[in-house]
Parts: sequence; structure tokens; C-alpha cells
Amino acid sequence: MHRPLVPCIWLDDQAEAAAASYVAAFPAGRVTATSRYPDPNRAGKPPGSVMTVDFELAGQRLTALNGGPMFTLNPSISLFAHQDTDAEATALFARLADGGRVLMPLGAYPWSPCYGWVTDRFGLSWQVMAGRRPASGATIAPCLMFSDGRHGRAEEAIRRYVEIFPDSAVGDLARYGEGEGDAPVGTIKHGRFTLAGHDLVAMDSHVNHGFGFNEALSFQVRCDDQAEVDRYRDALVDGGELSHGGWLKDRFGVWWQVVKC
Repeated sequence: MHRPLVPCIWLDDQAEAAAASYVAAFPAGRVTATSRYPDPNRAGKPPGSVMTVDFELAGQRLTALNGGPMFTLNPSISLFAHQDTDAEATALFARLADGGRVLMPLGAYPWSPCYGWVTDRFGLSWQVMAGRRPASGATIAPCLMFSDGRHGRAEEAIRRYVEIFPDSAVGDLARYGEGEGDAPVGTIKHGRFTLAGHDLVAMDSHVNHGFGFNEALSFQVRCDDQAEVDRYRDALVDGGELSHGGWLKDRFGVWWQVVKC
């Protein structure tokens, strides 16, 4: 059974604008639900103001959350956006780069004839690439980058997550070899895996970026009952730490929300 695994984007009163921008950027994108803050609420938000916007892009479910200014998005978790043609990739990259910041210019690289990395105007990072879709044909795949104090743990994380979730598998693991700059041999250059039927990517970066995983991009695990909540929560928090309201940080520093829906 596929377990809904939903990336949650923490924003500061930009959830509606971000969701609308993303839905416009992708064909058949759509907003599916909007929730509002109750009276009272622990976030100190005006009652009735937008709390979350659920939306879909090319079959991938996402949530935008108006959480406040406490956490800031960074490229430690990005979204791969696979396109079929160079023209499609160029058009999507331009839309996402409008008002944002280019991290790697769109161009030809060894792994793709048309690839670019950009942080959009809301702070979310995207890796846009033509061709080489996952075997499932998915358009969007979250990517975890293990850098700084987490460097070298990508494969460990992949295998741990695959153990926890059913309908999961380790895919292609491309490793750094001899003579590839300062990268330690055997670390993960690009690792593909499926988690509860969802495509993901993980990679090690030997560069010290000065940022890492935080609450600004978490993964919601939407469960059917309390027993399922308990099982996923206990497995994911092993070696990590619990927070409040279903939030937890795992042993690799990645944040999750395990909730009953």
C-alpha cells in the first residue's frame, strides 16, 4: 500500500501565493484544500487566516504552511523536476527563477543535456532536468543533500528509510570514484530510491555549505489510525528526537510530521 508522503513547505504568510505560483508553473497543477487557523491558536496567527494550502503538481501532493518566520528554507532539500524536452525544462526553469536565485545555470552537464538548479522567490530549491526520468515516470522527486556534519550518511539514510516504509526499494547508487575532486571514494554522488511508492533522491556533498536539514521542509506521513502513527513515529525517531504535534527529527537531522488523517 502506498503511504501518502507529503513534503511540507514552511513559509511566513506566503502559502497561498506559493501554491498559486507552483500550480501555474506545472500543467494540471491544482489546489486541493485550504485550512485556517482556529481561535485561539498556539502560532499567534489571526483566527481565520490561512494555515495550510494542500496542492498537487504532476501527481505529487505537497503542503504549504504559514508557520511564521522561525525557519528558513535552504537547498539541503530540493525538488527534482523532470521534464521530457529541453524546451520544457528551459520554460520551467525560467518560471521558477523569476524573482529567485540561480545556483547552477541551466545548461549541459555530464548527467543531463539540459539541467539547472534554482532557488525560487519563496526560498524553495528546484533541480530542473530534461530526460532521465525515474523508472516510474514521476515528474517530481524530493532530493536530500547530506553535507557538512551529515556528509557521508546518504546511503545509510536511504537504507534506513527503506527498512521503515513498505513498498520501498533502493535504486541506482552512483558513487564517487578515484580522482573526482576532493570527494571521498564510495560516497553517494546520486542515489535513487522509492519510499512508500514515492521517488526520492539522496546525495552526499563534501562541500561545507553552512546549512542543513531543518523544519522548513519536512515530510508528512499521513496515517490511517493511531497504531500506524505509533509505528512510524517510533521507527523514525529512533536516534533522533520528538517535538510537538507529531513533529520529529530523525537520526540524520531530517524532519517529519507523523499524523493521523
